[in-house]
Amino acid sequence: MSEELTIHKLVHGGQGMGVIGDGRKAFIWNALPGEVVRARLTRTRKDFVEGIAEEIISPSAHRIEPKEDIYLATSPWQIMDLEYENIQKALIVSETFSREHVELPDFSMLSDNVPFGYRNKIEFSFYGDDTGLHYAFFNRGSHQKQIVTESALALPQINSAAKEFLKELNTHTIRAGDLKSVIFRCDQNGDVVAALFVKPETFVELKKPKVIKGLKVYHSNPKSPASVLTKLLYQEGTTTLTDELNNTPITYDVCGFFQVNLPVFEMALKEIADATKNETKKVDMYSGVGTIGLAIGNTKTLVELDKANIDMANHNARNQDIDVVHASTEKALQYIESDVALIVDPPRSGLHRDVIERILSVKPPLVCYLSCNPATQARDVALLKDSYKISSFAGYNFFPKTPHIETLVILERQ
Repeated sequence: MSEELTIHKLVHGGQGMGVIGDGRKAFIWNALPGEVVRARLTRTRKDFVEGIAEEIISPSAHRIEPKEDIYLATSPWQIMDLEYENIQKALIVSETFSREHVELPDFSMLSDNVPFGYRNKIEFSFYGDDTGLHYAFFNRGSHQKQIVTESALALPQINSAAKEFLKELNTHTIRAGDLKSVIFRCDQNGDVVAALFVKPETFVELKKPKVIKGLKVYHSNPKSPASVLTKLLYQEGTTTLTDELNNTPITYDVCGFFQVNLPVFEMALKEIADATKNETKKVDMYSGVGTIGLAIGNTKTLVELDKANIDMANHNARNQDIDVVHASTEKALQYIESDVALIVDPPRSGLHRDVIERILSVKPPLVCYLSCNPATQARDVALLKDSYKISSFAGYNFFPKTPHIETLVILERQ
């Protein structure tokens, strides 16, 4: 079933939004504001439909040719130029905060103008046929896979290492159904590490290609669709990497949390450092391996739930007078204090309600809130706005050619 419609705007999820003939809202991939498209509907509900534009009847002046055939699976905004992408992301952020009745100061989306080859981490799925194993991504809106050889978003060292690793896999008789995914990470020096997730509890011994510094092979619970770290089967080489952020070395593991676009992340890091430069005490909640807290200095406490990240945080904070707390933020509320600047970089779900209530109760002098989900950040800022004012706000294009948006709000106690 297909529909012809006009696209009015881009929405938070990344689709273009319009209205079909029967009055239902339509959320359409491969469509830009102002375009008239014919879309194949992939999902229909009582109040809305979803689909993919397969014919662009009247194209936008900002439409460009995507770099990859697989763009809809990985980076669906390859269809627009980067300047227009930044404008659209800023519009989405403004509308998101407006819905929560939060007034933002003037801001723009900040970028280093590098649209491709920026990701220091890529995860591939697998597909098998008569010719052997292949890397694959899932097609958007389906469970079907599309074969890929590399990613235009990845650092070139990752693509090179991935090709060598696939050659090694294909020297063995391995069923694609026994594989979940493989992660590749690369540091600023070009060193690459990898982690392979497999379903069997025993697995063939792979020979690590020379271009890969270290390899871990994990058994991952086959009952889970995600690549979870159930059991380490074996390791060859070292899988830790070290990058410098704000002249501070930060070490992390192949499976640990670390930002994927360091040049743009350092822009946000500088803003946080400047905002907190007069604060003598800081606490970094959801700290990961200590990426923000350690790089800005004067941090007294790091709080993190994930055990692997905590191990790396302890390593990174060695020889420093810093408490590293292994706990969820909502179970470590005592570290949110009235005389300590608070830094938070929560998951997409945003701040736990108990964290909001603790902030409102003790009122830290400053809250630096970095978010990968403007919708939940806007919700949280709305709950804090009677006690805090927005002293600065910025958007960051950490993920060019994708709909993902990072935003940083600095809140000062009123």
